[in-house]
Amino acid sequence: MRILGIETSCDDTGAAIYDGQAGLVVNRLASQIELHNEYGGVVPELAARDHIRKLLPLIESLIHDPGNGGRPVDAVAYTAGPGLAGALLVGASVASGLAYAWNVPALPIHHMEGHLLAPMLEDPAPEFPFIALLVSGGHTQLVDVEAAGRYRIMGQTRDDAAGEAFDKTAKLLGLGYPGGPAIAARALEGRADRFVFPRPMIRQGGLEFSFSGLKTQVLTTAREQPRLDSQTVSDIALAFELAVVDTLAIKCIRALKMSGRKRLIVSGGVGANRRLRDRLREQCRKLGVEVFYPRLEFCTDNGAMIAYAGYFRWKLDMENGGCLPSHGGFDVRPRWSLEDLSRDGTDSRAMED
Repeated sequence: MRILGIETSCDDTGAAIYDGQAGLVVNRLASQIELHNEYGGVVPELAARDHIRKLLPLIESLIHDPGNGGRPVDAVAYTAGPGLAGALLVGASVASGLAYAWNVPALPIHHMEGHLLAPMLEDPAPEFPFIALLVSGGHTQLVDVEAAGRYRIMGQTRDDAAGEAFDKTAKLLGLGYPGGPAIAARALEGRADRFVFPRPMIRQGGLEFSFSGLKTQVLTTAREQPRLDSQTVSDIALAFELAVVDTLAIKCIRALKMSGRKRLIVSGGVGANRRLRDRLREQCRKLGVEVFYPRLEFCTDNGAMIAYAGYFRWKLDMENGGCLPSHGGFDVRPRWSLEDLSRDGTDSRAMED
């Protein structure tokens, strides 16, 4: 089974081909960082227009890549949600058109399931069950993954996700977009003893997150300084990064202890943060817990995770005696919970019409 995966949920145009026997065949990504950098964040209309310009040439380059050898695909997987409505529609439209032309199924994929499954592209891959920390741009979630396709959200953010908080903090400090790498780079030059920010919602005993207060703390601290020089910016960046990393690590360890799971996967853009990886690796080692990450290029949005999720969903469907959807019609869901996915992966609302 050879799957073409299409990712257009936000500001990265991704496409990849995954083969059930050969693994990841070829992967391409067209970034929009330069396009959105001057605005300090993603402009939805510009993102959708850029997907329109880049997606078809990207797919054509995949099909004719020497790694693929011009071989046809057996299905087209596309991100159906969650994400920006206009951006999602671009990918869904192209996927539906290609599926119709090639007479193959079009598979709607949940974006966060793609992130959750991204570590499966590595060797060794994690085995079920496990706890997943999903920290992409718009989501921060702890998910108990009992088995293939069976998800229970244990906790999530009540306001800004960690990735959003990084982006907004970087904008406040004049560090540019995307915020995660910019904050991490400046934090390397920071002094840890100058500012200490709160670790939000760690005393309540639950697994919910809230990062909007940290953004406000950054703004207040910056305004209180007589001069926002380079060293002060680095010190604030470090205080912010430490607060986010500590909060995420505390909640992950709490989720592992509550569930009794012995494996943790961390995925999404913030999952590329080196300080977070080091902290979780150290604490999980003390607990006897294995921790898994996708490679850095698969932490951010990419077509490889959607292609693999398409194969995963096809295989799961076949194991449960189902059949792949036809190529007729498509649906996008800008808001879509992981818990809406049924055991066989065909959420009834997502597959209507």
